[in-house]
Amino acid sequence: MWTLCRNTRYFYGYRCRILHFKEARGLLNATRTQRTARPPMTASALDDLAFDHAPVGLAVLQQRIIRRCNLQFAATFGGKPADFDRMPVADLYPSREDFDRIGTRLQQEDAQAGTYNDERIMRRLNGALFWCRVRGRSITPEEPFRSGVWSFADISDDRPVVSLTPRERDVAIRTCRGLSAKEIGAELGLSYRTIETHRARLLEKFAARKLPELVAKLTGMPL
Repeated sequence: MWTLCRNTRYFYGYRCRILHFKEARGLLNATRTQRTARPPMTASALDDLAFDHAPVGLAVLQQRIIRRCNLQFAATFGGKPADFDRMPVADLYPSREDFDRIGTRLQQEDAQAGTYNDERIMRRLNGALFWCRVRGRSITPEEPFRSGVWSFADISDDRPVVSLTPRERDVAIRTCRGLSAKEIGAELGLSYRTIETHRARLLEKFAARKLPELVAKLTGMPL
């Protein structure tokens, strides 16, 4: 009798385990079926996903107006994508003069190929200035402002904004114009030695070893 009871309990226990196994396998198969049945993303949805979540700031500009931007662009400039909808990109420049200067460059012959890149100072929504690496491709090279896609990368960690005195700014502007120390002195009514002193301070502030390197680093500064 004991042997029969023991065998019976063993049989029912074994059967229960089989039933549990079948239920688990059925649940797994159902889950797999649901995953398989899920429709794939459309090409348009994939494009939106790639644009919105790209690891670099992207913006679509039309006539220098922001028509769409992604999450990283909004984070770089300190807001949400909706904050930049239809915003003139001029609002993100340090000054109107800087905006116009870049606009002039975009219309020069070397930019007519449809691509452009530089490093410049831009302005966040809270007014803070930062160095930004900008690259753009115009969809209409014959009309560079009509429509284009632009990327914006914050490089302020590697290139902090340097503050200048009014006199250092005057010297920097004329240095970028290619004037010699004597010519700058004549325009500003200062001695050659004074101009050289200001240039030496500029070289130190920008960690530049020679004048051409200083000029390259000054390019893009809101002077």
